[in-house]
Amino acid sequence: MFLQQIFNGLTLGGIYAMIAVGYTMIYGVIQLINFAHGEIYMLGAFFAFTFINFLGLPFYAAFVLSMACCAVCGMLLDIVAYRPLRQSPRLAALITAIGMSIFLQNLAMIIWGSRPVPFPQQVVPAYFEKTAVTFAGVNLSWFQLFIFGVTIFMMLGLNLIILKTRWGKAMRAVAQNKTMAALTGIHVNQVITWTFALAGALGAAAGILVGAYYNALYPTMGYVAGVKAFAAAVLGGIGSVPGAMLGGVVLGVAEALGAGYLSSLYRDGISYAVMIIVIVFIPAGFFGKLIRESKKSI
Repeated sequence: MFLQQIFNGLTLGGIYAMIAVGYTMIYGVIQLINFAHGEIYMLGAFFAFTFINFLGLPFYAAFVLSMACCAVCGMLLDIVAYRPLRQSPRLAALITAIGMSIFLQNLAMIIWGSRPVPFPQQVVPAYFEKTAVTFAGVNLSWFQLFIFGVTIFMMLGLNLIILKTRWGKAMRAVAQNKTMAALTGIHVNQVITWTFALAGALGAAAGILVGAYYNALYPTMGYVAGVKAFAAAVLGGIGSVPGAMLGGVVLGVAEALGAGYLSSLYRDGISYAVMIIVIVFIPAGFFGKLIRESKKSI
């Protein structure tokens, strides 16, 4: 049972990691906690639902197209809500993020209704439900292996983009010093907008996987997942991409073990308790850095 819960936690943790990376990338470039990111995750699941039910697209085509749509939504979110506030105090942008989260939730309720709807299972590959691997009392379905594969592919691809491409170098330059980056010819606003697009695509992938795996979509699904992913980002060290990945995995495993050995009613509390314990002993998270700020008089 222990190993089974570990693998269940890794499945869940991979999904949290994909959402948490979106939080930490955006924070890295503009020092903003984008609380509307959970709603991008929710939109990804509903876009796939719409493309399958109304356009008749197969699962994989709807998966890719939904990621593209959420990338565009991420860009629009930055252009409409955050770019006008670039020079404003951080509190203004934070309040705007909360407002956009509520707005997108209510927009989804208007379009798709407030009640949960099932993910269209008729297009999900039939072999996903079959057992792929059995060992030491552990049963892994093809769907779990698919989630593992997508998570690993996304994380490796993201690291290659950040470390090996001109766009990734520009992202790192903007994260370190926007003024100096602009003086070297980097279009700062464009880099930030593309970062939102990348975060949106990752969030959409996570939303589709969760919707298909648990067979339930609802407009507020992004709130809980978004808060947990934010906790994972803090756990790993906000602003650190590897930290967000590790934080998501740790949170997912803690949640699965808590549900398996205690009760599913306590799974959320246990995962947050783990985060609090880590932050108490490692204030900056696993990979974060403590920054001493100068005191200012009021």
